[in-house]
Amino acid sequence: MTVRNMHFPETPEHRAAITRRIAAETGLDDATLETLVRTFYGRARADSVIGHLFDGVQDWEHHIATITDFWSSVGLMTGRYHGQPMPAHARLPLEPHHFARWLALFEETLDEVCTESGKAHLMDKARRIAASLEIGVAVARGVLPRTKGAAG
Repeated sequence: MTVRNMHFPETPEHRAAITRRIAAETGLDDATLETLVRTFYGRARADSVIGHLFDGVQDWEHHIATITDFWSSVGLMTGRYHGQPMPAHARLPLEPHHFARWLALFEETLDEVCTESGKAHLMDKARRIAASLEIGVAVARGVLPRTKGAAG
């Protein structure tokens, strides 16, 4: 399939239509995503396994807004997040058990905050993101080799 045949949100109107469709199918919206992020980070910060990983966050309101934008972009395709999560995670002392715990806490929070379809939608995204970050961190540390043609 060529890029030309793929259905990318080329216009703000098309992106908005995609966002509306996903919201209708999942029950997700900005308020739900903010509640999800706030609830999750409240739980994660107090967690004995991953809580220490958040000690370096200086401005929690800014962090919550940034991560809410991230999940809006990932979950609703709003395009609001323009950051680069890999550098932020690569500098943390992350190990495989941290990713597993993050996913478990995230799923518990989804159970409380989202509809079943919203949970399924975001959990699928979360698993992919966690796997990607885990691999990226391992590559950044030299635990896994860079693939041919990879930048860097």
